[in-house]
Amino acid sequence: MNLLDALLPEPGALYLMDRGYLDFQRLHTLHQAQAAFVIRAKANRPFRRQYSQPIDKTTGLRCDQIGVLTGFYPKQRSPDQLRRIKFYDAEHDRTFIFLTNNRTLPALTICQLYQCRWQVELFFKWIKQHLRIQSFFGTSMNAVKTQLWIAISVYVLVAIIVKEQDLDCSFYTFLQIISVTVFEKVDILQLVTAAEYTSRDGEFTNQLKLFNL
Repeated sequence: MNLLDALLPEPGALYLMDRGYLDFQRLHTLHQAQAAFVIRAKANRPFRRQYSQPIDKTTGLRCDQIGVLTGFYPKQRSPDQLRRIKFYDAEHDRTFIFLTNNRTLPALTICQLYQCRWQVELFFKWIKQHLRIQSFFGTSMNAVKTQLWIAISVYVLVAIIVKEQDLDCSFYTFLQIISVTVFEKVDILQLVTAAEYTSRDGEFTNQLKLFNL
């Protein structure tokens, strides 16, 4: 929560947050800075509807309401109108409720934006589960951060290769193959197949030769 206090709100930006960051005074600070926010709210959050906007329930939307918070402290901390959107996710059989101060984006777009935030969170969760650094070459703050970013970049590049090449192996398996063949001149696809390596020495290259043989 204290991270919101250290955040310098950028006018026109859109901040996507989980309900763990639900603090109406801090959200009101974002609103006063002319920044928009989308945050997941609790189902029992007291909210007084003033009017509703039309929705298409076939998309999963259940309501798109404009209103204000109720309760003494929430109303004092965030007195402006808010938008309350309820969405039913049929795939996972879950209902989500969002609060936002954005009045222009379509309700379904608001829900899709939050879904994008969830994808980012899943990515970092995946990184924390798979990122393994056995030792550090440096122990200063800059050295540790640099090595972490390098490791993350390598993981992302490997994930892109596995995805784009549609490789028939797991990410972990491919990473192990790369680790033991990093200095070998072998095509990526040949690393995960039984195909024999074909030399490319006869092809044109702009690499200078050490010996003129």
